[in-house]
Amino acid sequence: MTNPITGKTTNPLTSPTRRSFMAMGGAVAGLSSMGLAGWAQNDVEIDVTTLTNTTYQTDVLVIGGGMAGLFAAVKAHDAGAKVMIASKGRVGSSGLTPFAKGYFAYDPDKETVSIDEFVETVSRSAYRTNNPVYTRQLAENSLARAKELQDWGFFDTTLAHRPFMVPLEARDIPIVERLMITRLIKEDGRIAGAAGFLLDAEKTVTIAAKSIVLCTGAGGFKPSGFPVCDLTHDGSIMAYEIGAKITGKEWNDGHTGRSVNPAACYDGWGDMFELTPSMNSVEVHHDLGVDVNYQAYMQGNPINMGPGTPPDAEQTMVEGGPVTPSEFQRSGPPAGGEDGSAGSPAGGPPPGGPGGGPEGGPEGGPLGGGTQRGFAMGGASAGMAIHKSEGLVPVDDRCASNVAGLYAAGDALGSHMSGGIYTQIGSSLAGSAVQGAIAGEAAAEFAAAHPLMEIPAETLTTITDEILAPLKREAGYGPAWVTQTLQGVMIPNFVLYVKKQTMMQAALAYIEELRDHHAPMLRAANMHELRLAHETRNMILSAEMKLRASLMRTESRCSHYRLDYTEIDTENWEAWINISKAENGTMQLEKQPFSAWPEQA
Repeated sequence: MTNPITGKTTNPLTSPTRRSFMAMGGAVAGLSSMGLAGWAQNDVEIDVTTLTNTTYQTDVLVIGGGMAGLFAAVKAHDAGAKVMIASKGRVGSSGLTPFAKGYFAYDPDKETVSIDEFVETVSRSAYRTNNPVYTRQLAENSLARAKELQDWGFFDTTLAHRPFMVPLEARDIPIVERLMITRLIKEDGRIAGAAGFLLDAEKTVTIAAKSIVLCTGAGGFKPSGFPVCDLTHDGSIMAYEIGAKITGKEWNDGHTGRSVNPAACYDGWGDMFELTPSMNSVEVHHDLGVDVNYQAYMQGNPINMGPGTPPDAEQTMVEGGPVTPSEFQRSGPPAGGEDGSAGSPAGGPPPGGPGGGPEGGPEGGPLGGGTQRGFAMGGASAGMAIHKSEGLVPVDDRCASNVAGLYAAGDALGSHMSGGIYTQIGSSLAGSAVQGAIAGEAAAEFAAAHPLMEIPAETLTTITDEILAPLKREAGYGPAWVTQTLQGVMIPNFVLYVKKQTMMQAALAYIEELRDHHAPMLRAANMHELRLAHETRNMILSAEMKLRASLMRTESRCSHYRLDYTEIDTENWEAWINISKAENGTMQLEKQPFSAWPEQA
């Protein structure tokens, strides 16, 4: 075994004398004190040299088996394309799809507000951070997607797998489950395919494709208390590595956790998985921000946001956020002018305010934006941004990225459908359905107009070596240990939710260390640990993105709150932040003004 400090390959256990045994003990203690407790010999359980590769060809490759992936595959097939689904988990049973139980459907025959009014109300609640083109798409197409889901039996069962399989089996769309895609392949400036490995077999997989739709969801830092642990920003990081732009990393999802049984997803009203999905209509709020985190930070004790909250409890309102739920429930939003000051149409949420929705709205769970039960604070979904606000930057109204042939939908697309705050109960599930359908049709059209790209053999060899590298290391860091280190750096309330420059810079130094000196030395003994190694690397890069974007946005707005910049800065920050990989490998950040987004085609 190679000593990571000295570089020597001698092993004191070869001749276990008293002197060498004592020396080894001292070395281990020294490594532990230096933060190297996760370093160990890699006891590989499989013969890497015997791994085989399976290849596929298709027109449209859909990566992900949730709501967005379902509609992307169905609509691409119906548009005439040969389609294939690759899913890290089971179709309809992994990611956030099983958790989502509310579906928003805009029915023009029943609603009392027009689509124009709906879009404007969402924009006001989101402090103009939303992309109104994608907000409008949600309303215009949600009912049609709901009717299809109804025909497939989605609203009649608690689990989504069987209803999802109805249209997929009817169309004979091939599915490869338990396949982790780790690399997108680009040739001559456009998509050529993807590569990864099977979790339950000792095989790598290569898929040549004319176009790809990423439906990989968002991700987090594998926190307890929210079913986001199998989502680790895989799609965004793969796309970033081949030149796609990523947006929305500064926003934070505020799903709350509990002090008792923190790993339980639900509390107070039964087992959520016994509920069947249901539809709801227009109900714009200002949910899942950092309000409770701010109160906990300022008051130094758990905040009881339940029915027993004293009416005279101290409340705090800061321009741009946080705005406490109980303050809005008592008095409604404050009056304001047209200059973007607190409470104005441009700067404040609409009547109802945060927490104004039904208690625990089904989609977000009972702690997701309604009346809070027990002691809780945001952190159960740590590392995830507001639904639809982070992911690949769309360059048009059809879910296309800046990489030709690469599309994204759902939480993998940074459409800013509701902006930097969660505004409409059920819009996440509906938005995934709507965007999946649009992206699938667009990807099919692209595939029809372009041939398959040839992937050079040397490229495939290099990619395979990169995929299997953790299995080939004689020693290295365990991915679980590195993940725990990452969580300790990123999840604290005073780093991720209540932000200030000094703490974020300190956290960034740790993340850069993990990026440069731990990620390259991750080890894996089997295919499961290989998955963990790639997920850990993805989370490290996502953490760097979150910190750099949060440092760049020197204001407070929606779910992004800074103690050192507490107000909305309408002069400088009417813009989204986009991140891309520079030629020298570093992250580069840029502003994209709200007004600079292309008009709807």
